[in-house]
Amino acid sequence: MAEKAAEMKAHMKERTLKRFLLSQKNVVYTEPLDVQAGRTVTIFYNPANTVLNGKPEVWFRCSFNRWTHNVGILPPQRMLSADNGPHVKATVKVPMDAYMMDFVFSEREDGGIFDNKGRMDYHLPVFGGTVKEPPLHIVHIAVEMAPIAKVGGLGDVVTSLSRAVQDLNHKVDIVFPKYDCLNLNHVTDLHDQRSYSWGGTEIKVWFSIVEGLSVYFLEPLNGFFSKGCVYGCGNDAQRFGFFCHAALEFLNQDGFNPDIIHCHDWSSAPVTWLFKDHYMHYGLAKSRIIFTIHNLEFGAHFISKAMAYADKATTVSRTYSKEVAGNPAISPHLHKFHGILNGIDLDIWDPYNDKFIPISYNSENVVEGKRAAKEALQQTLGLKKSDFPLVGIITRLTHQKGIHLIKHAISRTLERDGQVVLLGSAPDPRIQNEFVNLAKQLHSSHRDRACLCLTYDEPLSHLIYAGADFILVPSIFEPCGLTQLTAMRYGSIPVVRKTGGLYDTVFDVDNDKARAEAQGLEPNGFNFDGADCGGVDYALNRAISAWYDSRDQFNSLCKRVMEQDWSWNRPALDYMELYHAAKKY
Repeated sequence: MAEKAAEMKAHMKERTLKRFLLSQKNVVYTEPLDVQAGRTVTIFYNPANTVLNGKPEVWFRCSFNRWTHNVGILPPQRMLSADNGPHVKATVKVPMDAYMMDFVFSEREDGGIFDNKGRMDYHLPVFGGTVKEPPLHIVHIAVEMAPIAKVGGLGDVVTSLSRAVQDLNHKVDIVFPKYDCLNLNHVTDLHDQRSYSWGGTEIKVWFSIVEGLSVYFLEPLNGFFSKGCVYGCGNDAQRFGFFCHAALEFLNQDGFNPDIIHCHDWSSAPVTWLFKDHYMHYGLAKSRIIFTIHNLEFGAHFISKAMAYADKATTVSRTYSKEVAGNPAISPHLHKFHGILNGIDLDIWDPYNDKFIPISYNSENVVEGKRAAKEALQQTLGLKKSDFPLVGIITRLTHQKGIHLIKHAISRTLERDGQVVLLGSAPDPRIQNEFVNLAKQLHSSHRDRACLCLTYDEPLSHLIYAGADFILVPSIFEPCGLTQLTAMRYGSIPVVRKTGGLYDTVFDVDNDKARAEAQGLEPNGFNFDGADCGGVDYALNRAISAWYDSRDQFNSLCKRVMEQDWSWNRPALDYMELYHAAKKY
């Protein structure tokens, strides 16, 4: 089974790289698609979709190995008309010792206006060369990490992005607080390495491997991280500010000097200005700072300052980056702000190898696998064991997640002869009580078709993803969202509101064919616009009707979404482009 799982992952990775190469096709592509060392390649460019639209000439400037190859920048070539509409073309011989092809376009031989892809430049991997790309050294400074200290999605990203970049043969380290509440079940060979003094306190450095990653734990003896929790201590800003400074001091004293220091959200935002004010001029001179916003709702002052100091900044989807572009913390810095989607960890979320579901399945036996999971889910929760369309909702019950829309969707699903399962709890006791009361009502009126589990239950979440026909995510705002991506991994069809990362990843089967094709995808779910009951009805009614009216087509859709790659394969490539762009400037 492990061999088959590895084979499926490798196949998916290969397809994703091909999609990465094709994803710019409306602007640029090559023939052959896979650029080979020692061969000639033709570059096709469509200026109509760029800043060079309408220019009488287009000039091509090219080099290799991220502009470091000893041939230097090749002489500019005037691009010639191609046979396919507005495209122009140029041809170049690729050296044998190339691992990357780099190029930009301009309006004149001597320059003028450039299309350099928003200062990122165009890069394409070269295959079959005699030289491999030298690895970068990336250090994450963060206060959450799954599964040892996970509060939200930030913890998942730190672990999964690090693993994906490490899989691309780069060196990745994580610097992390040594909380007294760490989940040590996932920590291998934790041992103390040394101590150093900073900020009037001794700091012990511990080292361990977590999920295959090198993690340096900092334990200041002032007790800042002996509070039994990650957040909520009353002096979190002071605790994390201290940690950020201590982390940079550790990197400096230990002679790390990484290429990239990557920090996350308000809690490690101080790294950006402490680095620029205290460390970049000695010891850490070659490092560049990347700052990622996971959620702008918290710590706006810290985020605003970090945006000013960071070399490059990201957030977790393209649409969310546009939605927050007008925010005063963001708007002055749009030239260095990029939206890169999160992914999901294919090892954690894998229906082919998941101990919480009754049978293993992939896209080939998705119907059988999901039927067994649905029956197990119905039996576990005391629902009627019958073939109903089953809507799953897995969420924190907060206003961000669209509470009024969730309540409406539950009643609408029951009206349409469906079953509904909700898993989640509310940090706000008033909201929790509302759902406790709703659960009691449903238990007396629809006990065989509705179940609300108002808690956090990891095994049950896996069973719902596998057993549900649909997963509903009606968020008011959603920077990225992992729920809809996990749903598709398990062959469940997402029903979502068009916001943030939900819009970037779910393409409506009735309305989004062209938008999906532009991403090299096929439609994969149902979406709606407004934050009102009419919007939910529009998407949910179509979804349930599709289930009832054409089961064969619905089963094909389940197979299709399982074959789409929402892992870290593609985001890791995007982050590598960003890391290299930061190093260049």
